[in-house]
Amino acid sequence: MAAPPVLEVAGYTLDYSTPAGPVTALADVGLAVARGETLGLVGESGSGKTSLAWAVLRYLPANAVERGGSIRLSGEELRTRTAAEILEIRGRRIAMVFQDPSTSLNPTIRLGDQLAEVLVRHRGLAPAEARGQGEALLARTGIARPAEMMRRFPHEASGGEKQRVVIATAFACNPELILFDEPTTALDILTARQILDLFARLREETGVAALYISHDLGLVSRIADRVAVINGGRIVEEGPVAGIFRAPRRDYTRALIAAVPRPDVRLAAPPPDPGAAALLALEGVSVRYGGAAFLSRLFGARPAVVQGAREVSLQVRPGELLGVVGESGSGKSTLARVVAGLQEFEGRVGFRDRGYAGRRAFDRPYRRAVQIVFQHPDGSLNPRQRVRDILSRPLKLYGLVPRARLAGRIAELLAAVRLPAEFAGRFPHQLSGGEKQRVAIARAFAAEPDLVICDEVTSSLDVSVQAQVARLLVELQARTGTACLFITHDLNLVRQLAHRIAVMHRGELVDLFDTAEAETDARHPYTRALLAAVPVPPAAAADPAPLTGEPP
Repeated sequence: MAAPPVLEVAGYTLDYSTPAGPVTALADVGLAVARGETLGLVGESGSGKTSLAWAVLRYLPANAVERGGSIRLSGEELRTRTAAEILEIRGRRIAMVFQDPSTSLNPTIRLGDQLAEVLVRHRGLAPAEARGQGEALLARTGIARPAEMMRRFPHEASGGEKQRVVIATAFACNPELILFDEPTTALDILTARQILDLFARLREETGVAALYISHDLGLVSRIADRVAVINGGRIVEEGPVAGIFRAPRRDYTRALIAAVPRPDVRLAAPPPDPGAAALLALEGVSVRYGGAAFLSRLFGARPAVVQGAREVSLQVRPGELLGVVGESGSGKSTLARVVAGLQEFEGRVGFRDRGYAGRRAFDRPYRRAVQIVFQHPDGSLNPRQRVRDILSRPLKLYGLVPRARLAGRIAELLAAVRLPAEFAGRFPHQLSGGEKQRVAIARAFAAEPDLVICDEVTSSLDVSVQAQVARLLVELQARTGTACLFITHDLNLVRQLAHRIAVMHRGELVDLFDTAEAETDARHPYTRALLAAVPVPPAAAADPAPLTGEPP
């Protein structure tokens, strides 16, 4: 008799009780994962992906109401297990790797103690033996100095190192099933590639079953054996990776795949005049972080200095979209902060016919002409202000329209980013992530700038929303003639949008080229490494299979 699947979900329905009534998060969900298999679960925010993970882990909130169905681990029903039994199962038979390792590790406990705790709790090892096993597990994940890593606190490790510790902890008890919930979203592209390669190797060694949750279809195409597509709490399509990507049967799946950035599909506005004088010119820009505090200097301590940018020189032409790429810590956001006037620097920033030798030299006309859109709109939009107040601020600050015209101009700005005029009366918490980012973009363009800096503006968005925002930026740029400094780690996306690409590595500009020349042999080795790390899903067939009964 064949062994049962490691994970089997059948007819599972889950509601959340709210003041407005029950909200269905999962409806008649069914899926299975075999030993040694990785099932990718893809869908947009709110589709039910994470709710399913919490249901499998038996870690649902108090307002969750399970309406029916079963969740089985190696043939054993989990829904009927007691709380004490579930505590024994978690960590030993089922493990989970979360999206952000910084929030899944206790900042007050050393990494080694957190790893050893799992071994003591679930494998009954003595503390000294658990620490030895912990070092071996860290070495297995590729950490070069595991004994040193065991002594560190989470803030003393990089994002990739922390995620390796989390993965080592997940594999510590040889679980039957591991749940991955967007495990590389918080990591740069090269670190994400290393983490995926690590997981693939450990899966081969252990035969663990995995449910890999993500909205990144390119990444799922690289790591999963099969894919299940979830929309509105329902599984709408499931099958082998190649079949789903090459011949999707459902409209929703087609739309998700069409939204994945592909470097061979160009969205860029018409190229600027190469002979035009530079709008922005960085000349030998350097940034240093760190230094000893007053008391440390008093006692002769040597300051610890980190070079955020080192002698960077580049130009942005009028109307150009210049993409800036590189891994975390490469200096991308440092350049953004310099150009936005938020970071002190050495060197010179030229803008049109003016030159600026430091942050305090930037004047009012410069600060109006150069605007920035940040990565997280939740952190850049005032939660206490309505959208009309947020958009009216630059209009009032720079005297761009008379007071009688404010309401009309705000409506025009909302229309420009494809939001209804009635959104002017909403607060940020009443908007989705994509809608909030559109408001942030509208605020930047409200100042009628010559240059807009976009610092990872799509990284926290679903793939379909990311595509909408990217197209919106290109349209706005073409309509207004505004130049754009587009900072990202998504090489597929930037190759769709940019006229030229600048590559940063450890604070230095190591490559600068026209987008069409991205894959030539003339590229810097680091650029080639970035290109090789980018996951690109298989191309969809020109004539996919017909629809067969779309679910509601």
